[in-house]
Amino acid sequence: MSDLVTITTFYSFTPLEDPGSARMPVLERMRALGIRGTITLAHEGVNATISGAADAISGLMLFLADYLGLSTEMQRESHFSEQPFQRSKVKVKRELISLGVPTFPAQCVGEYVAPADWNDLITAPDVITIDTRNAYEYVLGHFQGARNPGTRNFKQMVAFTQEHLTPPSGKRIAMYCTGGIRCEKYSSYLVSLGFSEVYHLKGGILAYLEQIPPEQSLWEGGCFVFDERVAVGHGLQPVAAEAV
Repeated sequence: MSDLVTITTFYSFTPLEDPGSARMPVLERMRALGIRGTITLAHEGVNATISGAADAISGLMLFLADYLGLSTEMQRESHFSEQPFQRSKVKVKRELISLGVPTFPAQCVGEYVAPADWNDLITAPDVITIDTRNAYEYVLGHFQGARNPGTRNFKQMVAFTQEHLTPPSGKRIAMYCTGGIRCEKYSSYLVSLGFSEVYHLKGGILAYLEQIPPEQSLWEGGCFVFDERVAVGHGLQPVAAEAV
């Protein structure tokens, strides 16, 4: 394992007062530690996919926790035989990911559901399960019975909601995404609309594939990831996209 590159994804809706001033200190620490990938900073928090030596990743996470007050609860790790990123980048954006309407995930979101409890939730007859990723990602892999909104980008989830969901619907709504950030933000939007029973998979698909053995899994296909691996399966092992 020591020869493998550690790939870490994480996000945190920890408000940052001045994300612009944090850009260079974070980038300099990434470069000093030999870490590649992208960290995005915004007033609403941090989102990242990075890779490097395991001890370097640990060092950066400690730095971010101290410098930005960052929570690492949503951190996921996997390993690969080679470096999947070419550069070290820190971006500053207005939002980590935009839904196109006001959302306040640091203040109100749906209820987290642990991977161990996810199967029971999405197989309940009164639950609608929604994939908050785009259509390509859904086709590559998804949970059994999940609805495909058929979107090309995250902002189109608003139109899908207006057309297909009405509060109160008499149904509980469960949602998921790759690492948790999109479904957490979407859950905040639904709560703001008056949906009262909204649930999202804690840690996203990556946490589920990491923790749930294949024989108990309701996941079908591969999970698209934003690096040279393209897709991963159970145990977060790379799988060929054309094979799923």
